[in-house]
Amino acid sequence: MSDPAVLDALVSAVCSHPKYAAIDRGLVRRLAEKELAKGRGPKAALKAVRTKLHQVGGAYQEKIIDYAQWTSRLQGLPCDLNHPLARQFCREMMAEHASTRERLPVIERFYAAVLSDLPPIRSLIDLACGLNPLSLAWLPLAEGAQIIACDIYADMSAFLQQFFDHFALNARAETCDLIHAVPPQPVQLALLLKTIPCLEQVDKGIGRRLLEQVQAEVLLVSFPIHSLGGRSKGMLQFYEAHFRQLTAGLPWRITRFEFTSELVFRLERG
Repeated sequence: MSDPAVLDALVSAVCSHPKYAAIDRGLVRRLAEKELAKGRGPKAALKAVRTKLHQVGGAYQEKIIDYAQWTSRLQGLPCDLNHPLARQFCREMMAEHASTRERLPVIERFYAAVLSDLPPIRSLIDLACGLNPLSLAWLPLAEGAQIIACDIYADMSAFLQQFFDHFALNARAETCDLIHAVPPQPVQLALLLKTIPCLEQVDKGIGRRLLEQVQAEVLLVSFPIHSLGGRSKGMLQFYEAHFRQLTAGLPWRITRFEFTSELVFRLERG
């Protein structure tokens, strides 16, 4: 058991860095406990926790996003999510986050390919969502669709809730730590886009656990096929093999899609 005072000091030190200040404190605390339990001193534990947080989410967010500026712009937009000005806003903001930026060149083709033969989406959960909920205008949503978005960043979740409210969507955004607990809500569609490789940096068993525990009729799982620096390094072959290992023996019908920067699998319950 870690000394509570040492643990509290470590959590405060981690979150004192602007890059990690908005990350879910529960996740920070659990990572800090784990590093201290290894016998690391405070300085080494601080470095280890920040490294893990970078791997989980920080790598995709190269700079701190000015949510106040984006909120001000949001408030001046029409309240129709399909209005050209709204779509342009969504494109510009998704470019602020590396994960969604990579998807922008193919965003219309992406969702048309992976979802067009499904009925309109009645309920959706976007896990470790980043700024992907800004792509909702490109999804075939049913009117009044129920939407949940969750991520480890509290400031991002707060902004997404303002985004949902502005466009009068039946949606909520919340902070969550998928390693600690998988949301139990049953939905028609769950998104796990480029999420598993990040979480596996902290918990090697999280990929299989998510595939078993997410309560969805359809699950979209994707993997990057290039590094953030643009190199492929055999990533497509590696992640395809890894995905097949993760799904071995699970009752899913699987459809494969390949895009310029992303390998996608659609899983449907058999």
